[in-house]
Amino acid sequence: MTETIAGIRIPDSKMAKDATDLLREAATELVYDHSRRVFIFGSLRGREQGLQYDPELLYIGAMFHDLGLTDKYRRTDQRFEIDAADEARRFLSEHGITGEAADKVWSGIALHTTPEIPLHMAPEIALVTRGVELDVLGLGYDAITDEQRNAVVDAHPRPDFKNQILAAFTNGLKDRPDTTFGNVKADVLAHYLPGFQRGDFVEVIRGSAWPE
Repeated sequence: MTETIAGIRIPDSKMAKDATDLLREAATELVYDHSRRVFIFGSLRGREQGLQYDPELLYIGAMFHDLGLTDKYRRTDQRFEIDAADEARRFLSEHGITGEAADKVWSGIALHTTPEIPLHMAPEIALVTRGVELDVLGLGYDAITDEQRNAVVDAHPRPDFKNQILAAFTNGLKDRPDTTFGNVKADVLAHYLPGFQRGDFVEVIRGSAWPE
């Protein structure tokens, strides 16, 4: 039976179900509910903007976007977004999806914490960011109705979400603080990781090998 939340149909193909199962197995309830909200909120923003997009690709992007924060899929040598994007590309290839379609999903995940740029790209990329920004930052909060918002939260609750997602970010990044250089997650570690020293772009330039 097809599931619909706030007027948005949840993809129910085998690939979508496999993605759901993968996230259910690897992630906490917090990340699972957040990821589902990202898909629905992104879809609602896409509908509001009249965008044409592939809902299955958006679903994979939304469901995988924080996979790099999980114990199973996180690494320590690159940004968590890339952990997730690489795993999404592998997953899509296993389901016969490569090329431009897979590139869209990869980019949507890899860029979801990079402000503004993904919003000027393909809808499947932009709407992952729209969903994340609405759920985490409240950007676009009034672009959807109270009824829509309440339906999403009823289906996927967000108890103490602000504190819990910040804790999840900290836990997923504490072993690779250098990967936050130049991105918004440095703000998280500056608040929550004792001894964290934020990278300084100016000092990188001044300290480079160039004599002048």
